[in-house]
Amino acid sequence: MPTVKMYTTAVCPYCIRAKQLLKAKGVEQIEEIRIDTDPAQRQHMMETTGRRTVPQIFIGDTHVGGHDDLVALDARGGLAPLLQG
Repeated sequence: MPTVKMYTTAVCPYCIRAKQLLKAKGVEQIEEIRIDTDPAQRQHMMETTGRRTVPQIFIGDTHVGGHDDLVALDARGGLAPLLQG
């Protein structure tokens, strides 16, 4: 399974929902990068994704997007193959 990385903050309900969905799909480990405690990581996230909101989710080298993007990817059957690598 490819590495799953998620930019988050401490009080983000969409981050929690995204983590729940990923865990339900068999993801055991999520690398969380807290942008509320590390301004340099926030800047890096914005430069990399072009977005300011969290969560921002990466599966391997693929930028999935935010929570709604993750749910849409799952609904059209694209999440499981991405998680399988």
